[in-house]
Amino acid sequence: MKLIIAYIQPDRLNAVKQALFTREIYKMSVTNALGCGQQGGYVHMYRGATEEVTLHKKMRLAIAVNDNFVEPTIQAIVEGARTGDIGDGKIFVLPMDECVRIRTGERGSLAIG
Repeated sequence: MKLIIAYIQPDRLNAVKQALFTREIYKMSVTNALGCGQQGGYVHMYRGATEEVTLHKKMRLAIAVNDNFVEPTIQAIVEGARTGDIGDGKIFVLPMDECVRIRTGERGSLAIG
């Protein structure tokens, strides 16, 4: 079992979801995030004041998968999120020791579904 965490551009979320759905990966958690990487920041004028923006809006996806779904999940995220520009995002794959479905008490790969 693995936990896949991906940071992507907000406007690429629908494309990533569609790519995941075509690979029968439906369960995910999505949250708003702020961050920056290579693209750094930029200067923004707001109501006559100069403001330096160093954190960009991102979407954070957390997807728990069984081992046979790791590579299809990564491929789907890359397919949906890639634009070729700096700031497309990152994918992290972490080992997951345990998963428990609260409703039924199932554990391990059965709990992921």
